[in-house]
Amino acid sequence: MLHRKAYDKLVEWKNSAEKKALCIIGARQIGKTTLIRKFGQENYAHFVEINFIADPEAAQIFDGPLDADTLITNLSAYTRRPMEPGETLILFDEVQECPSVRTAIKFLVEDGQFDYIESGSLLGVRHKEVRSYPVGFEEIYRMYPMDLEEYFWANGVQPETITHLKKCFESRVPVSQAIHDTMNKLFFGYIVVGGMPDVVQTYVDTHDIAKVVAKQNEILELYRLDIAKYAETSDKPKIRAIFDAIPSQLNDKNRRFFLNHLDANARQLRYADSFQWLAQAGVALPCYNVTAPQPPLQLNEKHNLFKLFMGDVGLLCAACMENVQFAILKGDLSINMGSILENVVAQQLRCNGLNLHFFDSKKYGELDFVVQNGLHVELIEVKSGKDYKNHPALDKVLSVDEWDIEEAYVLCPGNLEVNDGITYLPWYMSIFLKPAKLPKEWKFEIDLSGLNAE
Repeated sequence: MLHRKAYDKLVEWKNSAEKKALCIIGARQIGKTTLIRKFGQENYAHFVEINFIADPEAAQIFDGPLDADTLITNLSAYTRRPMEPGETLILFDEVQECPSVRTAIKFLVEDGQFDYIESGSLLGVRHKEVRSYPVGFEEIYRMYPMDLEEYFWANGVQPETITHLKKCFESRVPVSQAIHDTMNKLFFGYIVVGGMPDVVQTYVDTHDIAKVVAKQNEILELYRLDIAKYAETSDKPKIRAIFDAIPSQLNDKNRRFFLNHLDANARQLRYADSFQWLAQAGVALPCYNVTAPQPPLQLNEKHNLFKLFMGDVGLLCAACMENVQFAILKGDLSINMGSILENVVAQQLRCNGLNLHFFDSKKYGELDFVVQNGLHVELIEVKSGKDYKNHPALDKVLSVDEWDIEEAYVLCPGNLEVNDGITYLPWYMSIFLKPAKLPKEWKFEIDLSGLNAE
């Protein structure tokens, strides 16, 4: 069984004092149901699962009154499973097929007898069908494909090795050459395999790349079928065109997504909902340009200038890399690897909890990623070749004193090194580029005694 970081999140949720329903969202085939099922069976005396795709008639439970007594009576009668208060987890899976669940969850949480998890692949694109959201009674948790660190675990990298790499990262000292070479080989494997759990398990079990690619193509086709099934009729052609164009647009020199490559008469406003559909479905990761690398980045976003990454780099390779997987696995980066590497980093940064932005201006050039860490901004360049110390755009931006950049990284094939204020990191160390943790308690009080002074 593949270990997922999201499992730790579920344990933390179960142990929380003021527990809400947990709503887990994310793209199809990223392992949500498998993970929740494992968690429920290992942490509760009773686990009840209702899947509204596999069992569409279960939606009738929510056809009548939505008070807790009626709902629990209906649930118990329909599932015919023991439900012991305080010892039962109920999973409502594929809840996009039964929007009434999210309206009803408020009353079930208030009742407090059982714990509830909702899961769905397309909740973000079917939000209009929910009559009333359970504000204050539902915690949203977004899940992603397996990140690079989880892939390392799946392939036998021991926790001690990750700990050693983290110490090297924190103290800014190089990794031994033997470890560096091995981690780079694992990184090349992640480029090809990606993070879809079924694909990763297939690779771990068989190491058969043909089977890996076949499963990836099945998932790509499933995504296309979802577009045909769930998107608004008028948006389907645009969403499908954008989805199929992601690989070719990323291969463009500056990676930006150009609408006129789809349609000479295309306008951003007409396509905005289509891009949003893919992002909310978890299929694509938008990365917006900012007017300046200064916080807060979200206020500096330019939504008409953006890159669109695939939600999983393995699927990107399957969609565009025709028969070059073996070359990549051997470390041959003579092909145009810039877009692939950027997709890996975008995927990892998003899994780490960082929002995606880039900076591009005629005066300074383009920076691959600009991320905000608290009140500070960090710059990230991604390099594929041996000339990774050649980065004129990064140098120009760092020379602007008023911008006061906190940290600058170059992710590259080389070992860890610090030179002229720039940290050169091996690609695989992107797993450590995370936002600072907020304290569990953050109290702020104002002394009002000064108001009493005469």
